[in-house]
Amino acid sequence: MNTTVAAEDVVTAVQGGVGFITLNRPKAMNALSLGMVRILSRTLRAWREDASIHAVAIRGSHKEGVFGHFCAGGDIRFFHTAALAGDPALEDFFTEEYALNYLIHTYPKPYIAFLDGIVMGGGMGICQGPTWTEEAGRGVIRWVTARTKMAMPETHIGLFPDVGGGYFLSRCPGFVGEWLGLTGEVIGAATAVAAGLADYVMDPERQQEAWVALAGLDWTSANVLSSWIAMFSIAAGEDSIRAQGSIDAHFSLATVPAILANLDADGSEWAQHTAAVLRKRSPLMLCVVLEHIRRARTMALADELRMERDMVRHCFAPRHLGRSAVQSETVEGVRALVVDKDQQPRWNPARLEEVTSAMVEPFFESPWPDDAHPLRHLA
Repeated sequence: MNTTVAAEDVVTAVQGGVGFITLNRPKAMNALSLGMVRILSRTLRAWREDASIHAVAIRGSHKEGVFGHFCAGGDIRFFHTAALAGDPALEDFFTEEYALNYLIHTYPKPYIAFLDGIVMGGGMGICQGPTWTEEAGRGVIRWVTARTKMAMPETHIGLFPDVGGGYFLSRCPGFVGEWLGLTGEVIGAATAVAAGLADYVMDPERQQEAWVALAGLDWTSANVLSSWIAMFSIAAGEDSIRAQGSIDAHFSLATVPAILANLDADGSEWAQHTAAVLRKRSPLMLCVVLEHIRRARTMALADELRMERDMVRHCFAPRHLGRSAVQSETVEGVRALVVDKDQQPRWNPARLEEVTSAMVEPFFESPWPDDAHPLRHLA
């Protein structure tokens, strides 16, 4: 079966029993628009029901061809414009994006992601899920390369690591999830594998060969995917997370002020760098993010995504703070990063000491009754 369907920003094809997806918005590093989310959701649902399709593979493109970048996240310029205009498409975006994340986490067929180059934010949401095993016959196979730059950088813009970020970050070893979620630090291939956010490393020059080889697999043979993985997998290098001991010592503490005080008291270069990074973030959202990851650690995925949907509504409509959308931390963060590009966000409150529990706790209160929640249909 060979069919090809092209849209402006997403290209899909079916060949040799595999559904192939190429994110094709290279000028924006494949940042997800609402239209892209809808194409991905529609395509994956159709392929889920098609018995002739045995696996799905997804990659990104860059200005000179395929691979190079996977996905830089959601379209934050759209977030800013839509929030200021009161555009209801902003609500649709997050509802449909989180439903897509759930679809991928629960997909009944192998889902193979080629995570070359930039893999951040919403890009993480479309590649995370339970690790594939031959026995289960389902799950994600996440390939990274020497060019991979992976992060959940939402605190840069006064947001939180959404798209299921609370769920998968909280399941990283030790307190690595808190470190990644609060700082937004960028990690490479070996650290991604050690953190449980990727599975295998591939030579970036062999990605096209591996992509093409998928279409030639004999799906009636035993261990067909295991053999394919073995053909292209290379050693990840150092398999421990750099500064794991320091990460756990600092980011296991109960509050953000305690974490920052501990970092300040640590004279190491790593600790001083980390403290400086945290001081650039929204004090309010740092406290929200720590609470988010801690709550998510014991939550089922569907409940965690519903919590995130509640949280993101409060991020863009912080009525409990007496603020409008234009006064929100998220709109201000996007303004400073990509609109005015002054890199000088005016966080409110400006100091961590001014953040109170009365500011943080309402982020976790749902604005909807259970039977009207936009993600109520998730299992």
